[in-house]
Amino acid sequence: MPKIEHVVVLMLENRSFDCMLGRLYPKSDAFDGLDGTESNPWHRPDGKVEEIRVWNSPAMLPETAVIPDPDPGELFADVQMQLFGLCGGQQPTMSGFVDNYMRQPRLNGPPDPRAVMHYFTPAQVPVLSLLARSFGVSDRWHASAPCETWPNRYFTHCGTGGGFVNNERSRFPRRWPRMMPTIFNRLGKAGRSWKIYFHDLPQAATLLHLWLDIPTRFRLFEGEFAEDARSGRLPNYSFIEPRYYASRLTNKVPNDQHPPHNIVYGEQLIAAVYNALRSAPTWQRTLLIITYDEIGGCFDHVPPPPAVPPGGPYPDGFTFDLYGVRVPTVIVSPFVAPGSILRPPAAGDGPSYPFDHTSIIATLEKLFGLAPPMTPRVAAAPDLLSVLTLEEPANDGPERIAAHPRRPSAAETRAHARQRHNRLQRNLRSVRAGIPGRMARAIAHGHRLRTRISSQ
Repeated sequence: MPKIEHVVVLMLENRSFDCMLGRLYPKSDAFDGLDGTESNPWHRPDGKVEEIRVWNSPAMLPETAVIPDPDPGELFADVQMQLFGLCGGQQPTMSGFVDNYMRQPRLNGPPDPRAVMHYFTPAQVPVLSLLARSFGVSDRWHASAPCETWPNRYFTHCGTGGGFVNNERSRFPRRWPRMMPTIFNRLGKAGRSWKIYFHDLPQAATLLHLWLDIPTRFRLFEGEFAEDARSGRLPNYSFIEPRYYASRLTNKVPNDQHPPHNIVYGEQLIAAVYNALRSAPTWQRTLLIITYDEIGGCFDHVPPPPAVPPGGPYPDGFTFDLYGVRVPTVIVSPFVAPGSILRPPAAGDGPSYPFDHTSIIATLEKLFGLAPPMTPRVAAAPDLLSVLTLEEPANDGPERIAAHPRRPSAAETRAHARQRHNRLQRNLRSVRAGIPGRMARAIAHGHRLRTRISSQ
């Protein structure tokens, strides 16, 4: 087993594999990307059917970096249409992305039907592409569930979404879906360290089992992550959340890459994480996973396969027996051979499953001796140790990566602040969710306490 002592996960927002990495290499049996012929039908209001092909806007202008704009649909019902098309069916055809996009509520006139079929070239996402080529990329990593952000992030932390298919907002404690045990709790009980690094409001803090840890284990990314890496104090498991909101006070905008947020700022975050780890004394014992929680309505051509249900209850009636759509995932470690295209090993006579977010839990369980598996889905998930193929930590990769130096203008920040919040932003701020006020006070208290201690 490779000597990995530090696992770091950066989970960004709402992009599909085809959208971000579909053109990383030419399409082949070894790399399931785009060849440019993929398309979706658009059933127009006049009764005509128009085929909309995948496409790229070659000039990387600010308006290109936010495509698709407006934000596509990502509710469970939206994803069902995206997967099965207008006519439905038993097998996903990946034929309903354009039709679903054109049926979203309109705020400022009809959207461009091509928006969800847009992809970026490696030159337009140079940081993510360089890391994928310098280390490894998986074209067989699926979101854990065919629905939106919260259930998929819960699968990452708990091995289940709690049975809910959307960002549940029921009142505490009735139908509260967030009382699931977490991988963080298991790590703590086993004497392993962990931290969640965040920028504004951490979605992970919606899990009740983590509330007592908010003042001590939830840390600000800016200033603290790089310092922990530099001083060799990174925990065994670090989970990084991006910035979800704009702040006119600090002149900062979201760096989560959630459409229609500018993806350049997410590239800067990826580079910052890599550079901090690459220069850390723990580099040769580190595994970095860069992934996205779900596709957010962006087109991908690979149908999701059947999945092992995580175990009930299933209050919304869906048993989570189907994976979500592929998301971009890059695996970085000195144990990963450069240029690797990473897929799970064949399962022999039994069923084979792709990587998904529960593969992170499966990897942590195997690395740190945590048994038994948290849920049946985790038990079925392939871990990532099979992709660490080098016998020694021999691949140091780039010494440092430079991201685009763009900084938001005051006008850009004001425009973000005036934008209507997406569902993730609304849910995190929702009073009905029962926690943001308490969470914010606990986080603020933790910061004040740390400041007081450090000044003594």
